[in-house]
Amino acid sequence: MDDTSSSSRATALAAARLLEEHGGDDTLVLRVGGVCTWTDYFVIVTAHSETHLRSLLDYVLNLLKEKSVTPLNRARNAAESGWVLVDCGSFVVHLMEREKRDFYELEKLWFMAEEVYSSSSASSVSSSSES
Repeated sequence: MDDTSSSSRATALAAARLLEEHGGDDTLVLRVGGVCTWTDYFVIVTAHSETHLRSLLDYVLNLLKEKSVTPLNRARNAAESGWVLVDCGSFVVHLMEREKRDFYELEKLWFMAEEVYSSSSASSVSSSSES
């Protein structure tokens, strides 16, 4: 693993843990690099509401600033849609309200990806949805 990949992984994991600490549910980090050509990691987190989603977005943007990572996109009014995507190049953060998360099921779409990190609530959601 080169320095860039190692740094991306570390930052993706730091973002996941920070979002989880601030009430994000079903936190998941997937290594999609083996099945995706445009990024290496997905961080997927569920927010409780639009307000919570905006708050989580602020936390992740502050973390990225501290780590000198500049997102490739600008999330303008995205919280109103129930899904905010923060593209950092080598990793992408998906902040989703429950309805969007359940509808799009990114975990199932990217089932070939390696699970790098999963909160306890994410693993129980995965196993209950497979039942």
